[in-house]
Amino acid sequence: MENRNIYTIAQLNGQARLLLEEGLGQVWVLGEISNLARPSSGHMYFTLKDSEAQVRSALFRMQRRKLDFSPENGQQVLAKASVSIYEGRGDYQLIINEMQLAGSGALQVAFEK
Repeated sequence: MENRNIYTIAQLNGQARLLLEEGLGQVWVLGEISNLARPSSGHMYFTLKDSEAQVRSALFRMQRRKLDFSPENGQQVLAKASVSIYEGRGDYQLIINEMQLAGSGALQVAFEK
């Protein structure tokens, strides 16, 4: 019988998270905020998107306090983030560490027209 590496789903997601976090480290991304949620925890969850793709993103309470603007749907932002995986669901995501306003998003402007 061949030698196989057999992973549980949790182990697989953990390994994938490590590969993303260690392989990419911190990245800067430019995207438009959509699907913004502000639960009572003080964290913010949203999607960052461009015309071709999207990624789930999280901005935790401590980083949120450092912002000099109030994030809203349709805003174009520049964000410094760690790329990770939420292991419980296997979802790839950005953990936002810094974020600055970069104007109205092109997708929002097109929608408003």
